[in-house]
Amino acid sequence: MTSSSDRSLAVDVPAPKSYEIRTYGCQMNVHDSERLAGLLEDAGYVRAPEGSDGDADVVVFNTCAVRENADNRLYGNLGRLAPRKADRPGMQIAVGGCLAQKDRDTIVKKAPWVDVVFGTHNIGKLPVLLERARVQEEAQVEIAESLEAFPSTLPTRRESAYAAWVSISVGCNNTCTFCIVPALRGKEKDRRPGDILAEVEALVAEGVSEITLLGQNVNAYGSDIGDREAFSKLLRACGAVEGLERVRFTSPHPRDFTDDVIAAMAETPNVMPQLHMPLQSGSDTVLKAMRRSYRQDRYLGIIEKVRAAIPHAAITTDIIVGFPGETEEDFEQTMQVVREARFAQAFTFQYSKRPGTPAATMENQIPKEVVQARYERLVALQEEISWEENRKQVGRTLELMVAEGEGRKDGATHRLSGRAADNRLVHFTKPDEEVRPGDVVTVEITYAAPHHLLAEGPVLSVRRTRAGDAWEKRNAAEAAKPAGVMLGLPKIGRPEPLPVATAGACGCD
Repeated sequence: MTSSSDRSLAVDVPAPKSYEIRTYGCQMNVHDSERLAGLLEDAGYVRAPEGSDGDADVVVFNTCAVRENADNRLYGNLGRLAPRKADRPGMQIAVGGCLAQKDRDTIVKKAPWVDVVFGTHNIGKLPVLLERARVQEEAQVEIAESLEAFPSTLPTRRESAYAAWVSISVGCNNTCTFCIVPALRGKEKDRRPGDILAEVEALVAEGVSEITLLGQNVNAYGSDIGDREAFSKLLRACGAVEGLERVRFTSPHPRDFTDDVIAAMAETPNVMPQLHMPLQSGSDTVLKAMRRSYRQDRYLGIIEKVRAAIPHAAITTDIIVGFPGETEEDFEQTMQVVREARFAQAFTFQYSKRPGTPAATMENQIPKEVVQARYERLVALQEEISWEENRKQVGRTLELMVAEGEGRKDGATHRLSGRAADNRLVHFTKPDEEVRPGDVVTVEITYAAPHHLLAEGPVLSVRRTRAGDAWEKRNAAEAAKPAGVMLGLPKIGRPEPLPVATAGACGCD
């Protein structure tokens, strides 16, 4: 029985504040959002239930600035939250990312109900800025001009228990005329190899079995530390990390794709036979106008060398259609490169003006209807090639890492989904024994579609892994917690099957 004195000492403990993060843009933003989530949880916040849609105590927009209508999209979303914030005293809204770095004070002027604006270089300040805004009862705008801490050194709340990003560099030294990223993320800055490997080893100790090395131009790694072979050395060093089963990287630049990198890929068993290398255009004239420091022959030469060293490599790409001044002949050059390269998949984009880039003010902007027609022709060609390349997988026996949430119809079809070594998405028959995300199964491919494969027969083998154990442990620990809100595109560690167009990605690598 509780005495009256005990009751007099009882104190009501307020419920922790909830947060929601809405992410737009590329993998760098997704990685940043994992860190923002980790920072907020370290500060005592909890993730809002899935589908809360603005009902959280703190709503964070992690923005992208590379699309023409990025600001319209942001202000539309902020406008929809304004009446909700007015009805909920104490609710806070924060805006970070590339658009925040670019627009700075403009955001608060256009949306005075925003509490915090922070940039790409100082994401670690978010909890402090939120508290300062609450105490001072006025908006806090803090945009650092240079990087304060690598994203990977900050606390994290990863979306996956078995796969993780590892940032090896930030910023970009290129001057592509369609891309505003260097102006917003700054010049390339490399992490020390020892720091990268320490993080990889720590992640593996937690149960992670797949890592993706992340950088704006990932294979330019080493330019900041004066070692042209630093990236290939890093790949080989990852190969020596016990328990690390899969290593991927994104996105490389053809200019920096050297023979030592190809050799490291081919000779390091846990570096996966997969390469995403942006083409952007097959026309030398357009590539020059884009300030892309390679030409068609150089690009195709890299593809040839990769396939000679790694015959089963799946190569994917980014392509922009309708760049200013692109002629029909230029576009046909792109179509020819696509035919020769035979990409497994492609992200294809209709050129969109990026405010603040040289291309936005170039003459000979292509009419929308012309861009649309070319885009449709390219998509049709790539769809045909993707299907043909996938049909070559039928009859092969593949080892898959079981994925979480990648098969939207898995429940109805009684299947599970996983990624092959080359990152192809495979839906397979659910076995009788328990299989967890992060576990590894062996299957035989029986059917191919343009963007996925099927293994309709019985699973040939199941290997339970430490990654599956980590998923199970985390799932059990969070069973009593509200479901989290997904941070954005793409899925952590395992991108969705590459579509022919992705509105939220920047395509600027």
